[in-house]
Amino acid sequence: MRAFKAFSPAGISSFFQICDSEPDGRPITDPERIGSRGGGFALERGVLTEVEVEESRDKEVEVFINGRPAPEAETTKKVVEMLLGMAGRRYTVKVKHRIDVPVGAGFGTSAAGALGTAMALSRALGISLTFNQIGRLAHIAEVECRTGLGTVTGLLFGGCVLVKKPGAPNSGSVDRIPVPPDYYIVAGVFRPRLTSDFLEKVDRETINRMGAETLKRILEEPSLENFMRRSREFAEKAGLVTERVARLMDASQRAGAVGAAENMLGEAVHALVPRDRLERVLEAFSEVLPKEKIIVSRIENQSVRLVG
Repeated sequence: MRAFKAFSPAGISSFFQICDSEPDGRPITDPERIGSRGGGFALERGVLTEVEVEESRDKEVEVFINGRPAPEAETTKKVVEMLLGMAGRRYTVKVKHRIDVPVGAGFGTSAAGALGTAMALSRALGISLTFNQIGRLAHIAEVECRTGLGTVTGLLFGGCVLVKKPGAPNSGSVDRIPVPPDYYIVAGVFRPRLTSDFLEKVDRETINRMGAETLKRILEEPSLENFMRRSREFAEKAGLVTERVARLMDASQRAGAVGAAENMLGEAVHALVPRDRLERVLEAFSEVLPKEKIIVSRIENQSVRLVG
């Protein structure tokens, strides 16, 4: 048996634009070209993935999330299927994800799990891949399983990331806004939203118009303050902000956050906070959410990597 571990940061999308159709409206069929423009943050907290591989007469794939069987983890299984196809042999594969952030609340856990799986499993199978090739597999899996559009590309770069051109990491265009080392993300979750459900129900025209405008305005003034301000405006003008999300964003900003925005796509709030104001902002979150619904993380400037 061969076993490898990889860690991928989780990620929060602060705004986005869906990019899955040609200028004339025809749907794009190549999953490498489907994606999103937008921006967000990679977190030091994320997904640790352990992969165990053994040659066998029959192919078998098992996925576990935080110690429990996860037959619903289609994105991870899609990455496994693609890599087993490249290997050309039959294996028993066990994938174990340890997730350190809420699932289904806009923390990019499916993308992080897919990246960790692609890196650890390719190593276990003896398949040599570059970072972009690892990202390509994870991106295709996310698009085909409808669990995300552009999160993988952002996680491969880390920091406060801006995805300016949609598609898989080898075809996209990415930039970053520098973040001081003493800045944190404080996030609080009211309830999750499934990405697949959201993409079916969302007002795509409004989302895409506001997403393009938000990216344009951030690039005109690429500061953290402007990033957070424009991201909040995006959520408000796109009609995504609930009353309790608005109240928590207001409270965190009064407590000293640089800014606050809504997680895409959970009913959740993330605030960017200097360390000297962290306790005050945490107090503001604690007044409306229980401790287990609040996470604090530094911002991660590295990408997915092998560990152990």
